Amino acid sequence: MLKKRIIPCLDVSEGRTVKGVNFISLADAGDPVEQAQRYADEGADELVFLDITATVEKRKTILGLVEKVAAAVNIPFTVGGGISSVSDVAALLNAGADKISINSIAVKNKQLISDLAMAFGSQCIVVAIDTTMTEGKWWVYTEGGRTLTDLECVSWALEAERLGAGEILLTAIGSDGTQNGFALDITLEVSNAVSIPVIASGGAGNMRHFRELFYSTEATGALAASVFHYGRFTIGELKEYLKSEKIAVR
Repeated sequence: MLKKRIIPCLDVSEGRTVKGVNFISLADAGDPVEQAQRYADEGADELVFLDITATVEKRKTILGLVEKVAAAVNIPFTVGGGISSVSDVAALLNAGADKISINSIAVKNKQLISDLAMAFGSQCIVVAIDTTMTEGKWWVYTEGGRTLTDLECVSWALEAERLGAGEILLTAIGSDGTQNGFALDITLEVSNAVSIPVIASGGAGNMRHFRELFYSTEATGALAASVFHYGRFTIGELKEYLKSEKIAVR
């Protein structure tokens, strides 16, 4: 049985970490390099860095900042935002990323998933899926939650796996930043459907929410931002709690 991973997320805009609710109302949440180093020191299993406006602004991820974060941590480091080609991924890996995350471009150009998996191996290709329930179905959104697609969430996760994704990063937009708990229903559906690891994102507000996620779904990782950025509890404290609840963590 895979041990569960605790993964802080740095949503970055204009060189600063930001955090919002339901992908909007973004507020400054600190310096990404300082936060990355602190989370690594606290025992984070991995770190995710998302340049959240790169795709909408039609630009590449800020490589200089990626290099600084990579130099500050000694844990697996995933980078997403503004990726559109094999050469973009090569540049990010050369800058210190261990894995990359693609979202909007994966929907627009599904072949890119296979191309990246062929070039770098599935183990470093994460397909991020942002989803919201509408009229009883979970639909996929792109462009930072701005654009509704015709893809159903579970079907898209299965297709991404078939195309070569090594991992799914699943965010329930309606839960994002609310601190009311993870979206257990869709996380369970996706994690039961695919055979690759699923990281759940969106909604963590207390330590019990992580317990519920790991007991109720097959997610192997929990990604959170607000609770760590604003000092609700440390990663070390969370891991001790999960161990006391008989959940195997790294």
